[in-house]
Amino acid sequence: MTHTYTPGSLVTARGREWVVLPDSEPDLLVLRPLGGSDDDISAVFPAFEQVRDAQFAPPSPADLGDQRAAGLLRSSLRIGFRSGAGPFRSLAGIAVEPRAYQLVPLLMALRQQTVRMLISDDVGIGKTIEAGLIAKELLAQGEAKGLAVLCSPALAEQWQKELRTKFGIDAELVLASTVSRLERGLDLGQSLFDRYPHVIVSTDYIKSTRHRDDFVRHCPDLVIVDEAHTCVAADDTVSTQNQLRYELLRRIAEDPDRHLLLVTATPHSGKESGFRNLLGLVRPELADVDLETDRGRRLLAQHFVQRKRGDVRQYLTKESGLADDSLAEKTAFPSDRKSKDEQYKLSPAYRALLDDAIAYASERVQAAGQQGRREARIAWWSAIALLRSLVSSPRAASQTLSTRSAAAVAASAEEADRLAAPLTRDSADSDALEGLDAAPGAETDGAGARLADLAERASALEGPEDDLKLAALVRHLKALLKDGYHPIVFCRYIPTAEYVAEHLEKKLGSKTVVKAVTGTLSPQQRLTRIEELATLAGDDPAARRVLVATDCLSEGVNLQHHFDAVVHYDLAWNPTRHDQREGRVDRYGQKRDEVRVITLYGIDNGIDGKVLEVLIAKHRQIRKDLGISVSVPDEASSGVTDAIVEWLLMRSQQPQQEGLFGVEALKTVDERAAALESEWNSAAERETTSRSRFAQRAIHPEEVAREVAAIRDTLGRADEVSVFVRHALAALEAHVVEAGDGSGDFTAEVSGVPAGLRDALAPVAGAEAVESGRPIPFRTTAAVARGEAALVRTDPVVGAVAAHVLNAALDAEAVGRRPARRCGVVSTEAVTVPTTLLLVRYRFHLTLPSRQGTRRIVAEDARLLAYQGSARNPVWLPEEQALDLLTAEAAENTDDYFQERTMRRTLGQLDAVQPHMTSYGDELAAELHESHRRVRRASDEIVQGLKVTAQQPADILGVYVYLPPITADGEAA
Repeated sequence: MTHTYTPGSLVTARGREWVVLPDSEPDLLVLRPLGGSDDDISAVFPAFEQVRDAQFAPPSPADLGDQRAAGLLRSSLRIGFRSGAGPFRSLAGIAVEPRAYQLVPLLMALRQQTVRMLISDDVGIGKTIEAGLIAKELLAQGEAKGLAVLCSPALAEQWQKELRTKFGIDAELVLASTVSRLERGLDLGQSLFDRYPHVIVSTDYIKSTRHRDDFVRHCPDLVIVDEAHTCVAADDTVSTQNQLRYELLRRIAEDPDRHLLLVTATPHSGKESGFRNLLGLVRPELADVDLETDRGRRLLAQHFVQRKRGDVRQYLTKESGLADDSLAEKTAFPSDRKSKDEQYKLSPAYRALLDDAIAYASERVQAAGQQGRREARIAWWSAIALLRSLVSSPRAASQTLSTRSAAAVAASAEEADRLAAPLTRDSADSDALEGLDAAPGAETDGAGARLADLAERASALEGPEDDLKLAALVRHLKALLKDGYHPIVFCRYIPTAEYVAEHLEKKLGSKTVVKAVTGTLSPQQRLTRIEELATLAGDDPAARRVLVATDCLSEGVNLQHHFDAVVHYDLAWNPTRHDQREGRVDRYGQKRDEVRVITLYGIDNGIDGKVLEVLIAKHRQIRKDLGISVSVPDEASSGVTDAIVEWLLMRSQQPQQEGLFGVEALKTVDERAAALESEWNSAAERETTSRSRFAQRAIHPEEVAREVAAIRDTLGRADEVSVFVRHALAALEAHVVEAGDGSGDFTAEVSGVPAGLRDALAPVAGAEAVESGRPIPFRTTAAVARGEAALVRTDPVVGAVAAHVLNAALDAEAVGRRPARRCGVVSTEAVTVPTTLLLVRYRFHLTLPSRQGTRRIVAEDARLLAYQGSARNPVWLPEEQALDLLTAEAAENTDDYFQERTMRRTLGQLDAVQPHMTSYGDELAAELHESHRRVRRASDEIVQGLKVTAQQPADILGVYVYLPPITADGEAA
């Protein structure tokens, strides 16, 4: 006869536990994995597959463990939860352990019926994690069915990897290069945005009118926009591309029921109108509301979060307004960037080449000025391209001198500016970094022979003998490598990066691995190249890594696990680009407390010195004074660099008047520099005022602390995971070695652990490390490098250890070492009367109404219950005292026969404690109900429909008896 399962009940099939869904029939069960998503729903025929109630067999009185058995079993159970009790439905099932401060945007989002957020935390704080947490929670609750991430094509694959590996969200890439393949699988008339519920879309691909309309019609109900500041039209001077992006977002935001998360570290970019346009996308009222008023600030606080590192480095402390530091969390950002400017001089031959090139460019600009405005702009851009590439490297100069100027085909002066500016300037408003690291052209009509001669001379200067900039780089890199650093060398142009990497391979020794990553590689190939570099360097402490890269890696790519120093080989003409470069390594997860930065500049090339003084140094000073970066005003910045170029060209035209002219020309440079400084200071003041006025106050630290405590009570604390992994691995005969530096880190060599655990560890820790005996590093930080394990419950290595310990404990017939057992009798001075500790698993059925309909899920919790005396007349202890029993030390050995007899008697009396367990389960259900109401208090209709019930009876997983030791006269101590 077929057993009938009611919706919401738990069954075991196919080696895992499932929740029975309402669509089930007696002969066909529709099941969702416990902790899984709707994508994992399966149908099972009980007549053909074994299906049984999900419950544990009772503990065996003969299967006894030592004093650590209870703690190991409890921890292994909690670590394995994928649908934990608590106010958040997704946290137990994700593969990342969020910092406490990263829960703030999530709490803000859950107080909105339609989530609209502008997340603007500083670089390196974790905006991707914050957006991912919100997305996963909305999907888990059923508040959203689909997700679209709009981002640069260069970052699409990184977003895909982050969502898949950390949040369990499988998203398809919708890029210009993938659309044809995706569309081949569509039904007639079907949109690919209907076919694929979760997508990562290239903003530049989808913004065109050709593709935009279909996307808007079929857009998912949850959208994340990365680098959102590039999608706003601040004024009439912004590019057509920005305007197209803004129109796309405006259309998306028109649907009042669509969840929208805008992510950017620079919401202002120095322009109030751009900031207001961003806010208008979040909520139309915010585009015009007076933010000086209390009403305006309260309205903004519901949707806007912006914090710098100093705000979150120490969080949930007494300084945050809490009563104590029991929940304090320190986030290990590097404490300092040690920046140093290093100069070099041109060799005589290079000096002569630069002078001749400047003379040529000056003549062309002067002659073109007499021909017309179009010709003048083409010559101007060609001159800038020539000067920048010459200052960069001989190879970049040679290629520029041999390549036709992009502006040469322009039909007007305006078109010349549009074509050439992105290639020769480093504007903060550049549409994208893709393609901008190619060496610009300088050749124009009628100049071939002279440029060819200059190009030949440039090629002859390659190498550190004539290129003293390269020689200086080699010298400074050797010093960094000697100090144990792994640097990234950033170059402006592809030919320069290739040239530098080529020569560094010959100069830095056999122990140093050098690789170049440029825009010639696809985004995925870039990440692969970086991983290859890390693999080739290996684990040899003497090995060093040097990455030479263009600015194709200066945004979005996280490199802190492999590198810890930055060398600016070429000065960017926008200091924000320097900040972006340094932000690749100076971020959460960087092991170095001090990140080193070296900026190379030429003291006699006429350009670098002024750029460093007026732009780079000023930017650093603002960052040091305010603790944040403030974008340089583009127009004023361009005015300064234009004045420097004008000075160089005009000095070449009138060398006999250099003294008089130099004073006048430099006066122009200084005047424009002063104007820039004034505008920049004003922007900095506005930014400071804005951050003070709009500081995150919607969520008080006390509210965060309450939810953090609830999460840790359910899923475990970091110290519990650390203790568990150490003890479990040691008990399983792994060789555990402490780091000895006070960090709490350790390594474990696991070649001697049971075969089942080795098999489980191989896919997540690496088969080579498991079988060869190479120690696996375990780190106390959640941000770890490839090949390392984090001591957090969501790490796959930790999960593999926990699953092995739990499975071995539940199988009394398992062969090999079994650190955790379901029963134990311990003689200890921690008690004065016989005390019984129960490890109980509770399950709760939750009914969660949402805009998408009612969702029924099951949550789990593991609790410790302890009583003194007998089960028939128990004195129940507070939970804190029950928890203390896990650390009780055995005072003496206990006779095996006595242990088994004691345990058999205790197990036989447990029916008497069932009423208390049932009552306690109902109390936990009420607490869980209240926690859901608390975090969703803005959604009245959802709160009213919420139901939580405890499944009875609860499962008793472990029973442990603690007895006072027997004194010499035979009495209990």
